[in-house]
Amino acid sequence: MTLRVYLSGEIHTDWREQIIEGARDLDITFDSPVTDHEASDDCGVAILGAEENKLWHDHKGAQLNAIRTRRGIGQADVVVVRFGDKYRQWNAAFDAGMASALGKSLIVLHGPEHQHPLKEIDAAALAVAERPEQVVQILRYVLTGTLP
Repeated sequence: MTLRVYLSGEIHTDWREQIIEGARDLDITFDSPVTDHEASDDCGVAILGAEENKLWHDHKGAQLNAIRTRRGIGQADVVVVRFGDKYRQWNAAFDAGMASALGKSLIVLHGPEHQHPLKEIDAAALAVAERPEQVVQILRYVLTGTLP
């Protein structure tokens, strides 16, 4: 069975690459949002035209990114949401909520310093991991039934 996994969340570390590399021998298709920060921020004005007001600049980008995100989460069997130690990632929290509302299998990935602020999101997840290799082990177990 091919598993479709959507990798959402922070874009400042290589956690996605670690998971994809660790799962290269598994029957998994990965998808994710655009992780080029500048491209993600500016896609709306690059495609639909410039905006003088930053609010509308951001709004256009958010709407176009939402098309990709809704599709990715909607088609996923499993959604992995990573919360990093830098920046407040409201979009990651939104994606986790969307995945939960759609009944998707949700894996949350964050360090112990986020246990308290993310307790509600963790409660909605089927697994809470601290390291990308744990996510790979979860995916391997789901597909093959084998333990590390």
